[in-house]
Amino acid sequence: MIAEITFKNFFSFRDETTFSFEADNDPAMQQFHVVEVEPDVKLLKLGIIYGANASGKSNVLKVWEFFQEFFDSGKIVERNDPIPYTSFMLDKKSHEQPSEFAITFYIKDQTEKYIKYKYSLVLLGNTVTSETLQAYFSTQPTAIFERVYNHGISVIKFSAKLKVPAAVRDEITIKCLPNISIFSAYRRVNTNIPVLEEVNNYLHNKLLLPLITPGELFPQHINIHSRQQKENILQFIKEADFNISDIQRNEKTETPFDNSYYYTHRITDKYNNPVYYNFPEDMESAGTVQAFRLSGYIYEVIRNKGFIAIDEIESSLHPKLIEFLLVKFLKESETEQLLFTTHYDGLLAEEDLIRKDNIWFTTKNKEGVSELYPLTDFRGLNRLASLQKAYQLGKFGAIPNI
Repeated sequence: MIAEITFKNFFSFRDETTFSFEADNDPAMQQFHVVEVEPDVKLLKLGIIYGANASGKSNVLKVWEFFQEFFDSGKIVERNDPIPYTSFMLDKKSHEQPSEFAITFYIKDQTEKYIKYKYSLVLLGNTVTSETLQAYFSTQPTAIFERVYNHGISVIKFSAKLKVPAAVRDEITIKCLPNISIFSAYRRVNTNIPVLEEVNNYLHNKLLLPLITPGELFPQHINIHSRQQKENILQFIKEADFNISDIQRNEKTETPFDNSYYYTHRITDKYNNPVYYNFPEDMESAGTVQAFRLSGYIYEVIRNKGFIAIDEIESSLHPKLIEFLLVKFLKESETEQLLFTTHYDGLLAEEDLIRKDNIWFTTKNKEGVSELYPLTDFRGLNRLASLQKAYQLGKFGAIPNI
């Protein structure tokens, strides 16, 4: 599970910024929202970001998109290929300054104990100047690896506890181009280092799923040939009051992105007999398609016990359907995590669904610098009659200046 992520000099975030999934001491709905990963460390399964347009909401989610592309060894194959990130561009200095990232997360070991890890990365232009991975097998961190950039090459030091053979260490170093991650180099070497293998699998299979954005969903990740997943999706769509009784993949299509699915609609004729009609995906409403794909992604995240980020979750969906989706996620998930941006402030009024520590805001100052801050930074929240009304009145910022 993710504890927190920190970033600096990334898109509209010039200054060091932290998003945290750590829960506060509020006892509300802990059964559905909170997971205790170690004594006195409780993590949330849900994060919600509000903010005006162009305030930086989506850029927070792009941090995960960046990590996904950076760790994908197929994205960068030559030493001159660009690293897929953008530094702050609204001043004359930031593009010459390093961009920094750090993510703290917990992985269950074979004994079902959560182990804390912290991965840190510093970039300057198209060069990794620093990369470290720390593991907390005890109260003190162990440096699994440390990497620095020295005289045009990456110098890597592995912990003695890993017992990495010199030949393997040298091969990883040779393959570790200045613009790729150690994990990318590691996957190109015929070796198995248990700690790196475990973290690498976590990053690829659980943490770094594609960012879901409006109109840019990825249906190839939804396997309706899986009976259980298909039943889950259909149940969700039926709950949304769609008269859809089945979904089938169009096996004749040349690409999974165009008219990939046929939706079977069940209606009743004047004699009260069921009648079925099949329609291709491009004839369905945007809300139907959005509900289909979001439910598929939520199912996959829960099945894989992973993390997912969704930009503008309310896109094409009725507010009650958003609430139904969140209830479903919170009830069925165990350690899975969902982070999304939204303009739907009706969630702030759902005190039986949303905790105060779920809520974060983004705003942008006159210099064009985005800022991210939690609702819990504000005092006197329990004295407010309505969080929704307070937000609408601008008590927390993060609304358009109209």
